[in-house]
Amino acid sequence: MPEGDTVFRTAASLREALVGKTLTRCDIRVPRYATVDLSGHVVDEVLSRGKHLFIRVGPASIHSHLKMDGSWRIAPRGVPAHKIRILLRAGNHTAAGIDLGVLEVLDRAHDQDAVAHLGPDLLGEDWDPHVAATNLVADPDRPIAAALMDQRVMAGVGNVYANELCFLFGRRPLSTVATLSDPSRVVIRAQEMLWANRLRPDRTTTGNSRSGQQLWVYGRAGQPCRRCGSRIARAQPGSGAEDRISYWCPSCQC
Repeated sequence: MPEGDTVFRTAASLREALVGKTLTRCDIRVPRYATVDLSGHVVDEVLSRGKHLFIRVGPASIHSHLKMDGSWRIAPRGVPAHKIRILLRAGNHTAAGIDLGVLEVLDRAHDQDAVAHLGPDLLGEDWDPHVAATNLVADPDRPIAAALMDQRVMAGVGNVYANELCFLFGRRPLSTVATLSDPSRVVIRAQEMLWANRLRPDRTTTGNSRSGQQLWVYGRAGQPCRRCGSRIARAQPGSGAEDRISYWCPSCQC
């Protein structure tokens, strides 16, 4: 599932393939931007901000968000054409944006307006744990997982990290923020986890990168807890817009 570490790593790959090179192909398959052609312009920068990605080319900035199923790939062989929303070619590399949740072309001078609402970026230069902790406790009655995933609190945490953090701090995803004894430790641990995974193709929160050993609770419904052996529980999303599938250990989390 794409979260802040995934986008950071994606930006690094695009940066290596495209930056400093002139676009020789720019094919945007979104009706609103179908006539935009940035061919002939140099790719100057690739930036990530939380779960958002910006490719700055000439006067424009290509802004994308992966949402649930999106990705960027270099040399996208075998990808069905209908899934590709943008193709960029520079030098010997072709980058494709696939199933992107958001794709738009912005005025480069104002592209950061699109992410001005975000909290501190867990992997960015603006990271500030004090601001993030203050944001987290602003609504003490809110479920912890929902608050952690709110990008206005801090930018980069998605459902995987939210569930894993709840496990590490002994609280269920639907427990309220008020039950956290030390919110500052939570946001600091969140940053540490994303930072450790920012360049890993296979995310791990347990410290064990072996297949099947990477996560504490996420995606492990019915399997034994790695700490106590109890069966991991799972709850389907509710009716709220913030709700996501949840995983927790009934014994280790309260």
